[in-house]
Amino acid sequence: MSERRAARQAAETATPAPKRKRKRPFLVALVATLGSLVGIAAVVAVVASVFLGGLARSYDAGKDVIRDPFPTGSRPAPSTGAQNILLVGSDSRSNDDPDGDRAAGGRSDTLMLAHVPADRKGVYLMSIMRDSWVDVPGRGMAKINAAYAWGGVPLTVQTVENLLDVRIDHVAEIDFAGFRDMTDALGGVTVNAPKAFTAGGHSYTAGDNRLDGDAALAFVRERHSFADADYTRVKNQQAFMRGILDGVLAKGTITNPGRIQDFVTATSEYLSVDEGLTFQTLVGLGWSLRDVRPSDLTTFTMPTAGTGTSPGGQSIVNVNTLAVQSLSQALRSDDMPQWLRDNPQ
Repeated sequence: MSERRAARQAAETATPAPKRKRKRPFLVALVATLGSLVGIAAVVAVVASVFLGGLARSYDAGKDVIRDPFPTGSRPAPSTGAQNILLVGSDSRSNDDPDGDRAAGGRSDTLMLAHVPADRKGVYLMSIMRDSWVDVPGRGMAKINAAYAWGGVPLTVQTVENLLDVRIDHVAEIDFAGFRDMTDALGGVTVNAPKAFTAGGHSYTAGDNRLDGDAALAFVRERHSFADADYTRVKNQQAFMRGILDGVLAKGTITNPGRIQDFVTATSEYLSVDEGLTFQTLVGLGWSLRDVRPSDLTTFTMPTAGTGTSPGGQSIVNVNTLAVQSLSQALRSDDMPQWLRDNPQ
């Protein structure tokens, strides 16, 4: 047998080599894409952790801790699931006071209670008129903002707890100057003014106004332009808080790390909080409110019974005692929607 024939026979009788399977382009592409996404996710996770770490350092380095902000002795029982956070807007200005009534030791120009319900489906922000005539523990009847002048945050917290019979879980104090820098850090905010007015060289129309920091500061301070004084002033402050929330949740903010960093820096520079309100606590609270939108923020004012004059001749705002008692019950039972339906503003 010739060598050529032998080679041919060997080839015919040999076990055929297995055929190579065709690649499946879609499957290969899918695997490659998933691999890429895993890599991108890892990079994003690293960048996010570094960024959040920077925010935490910025927040913790900038903020001041309010020492002993809560009163000693008997206090209302803690809420179950809900959170009550007292927001104090203080004013440290000395030479640019348009009201001319700066109290010794400072004053609280803005007092708000943020009620975060247990179901985290919204936030209720209540303004407390600064001239509300209330019982200040250890001092007797006085305007509620006098509590800050006499005893700072601790006495303010005690006065509000005494008034509403609800426990304050956290407290945050921000200087008015911070409102200006917060606004500029967001690139401006849009506020809906209930009426037109002029203040501090700025003109505001009824309806939407786009404000920079200086205009926002004048907006939240002004009261002399209004016949009802602080009544419109607190509505403007509520509009500003809504504008800040809109700005923080805007796509142009949440997709802009630099803007977020600027906002945190601007806020923390003027912010003082109780030591329990850490960055991690805020992140946890923010995560629990991740489904909340600006439309889920409800703003209102603690019920009043008109204005009057104190025994010493001061202009005061009378508290609607019966309505506040029912408000207290609603806060304790975490049923603000029903209370607001029964007490429309």
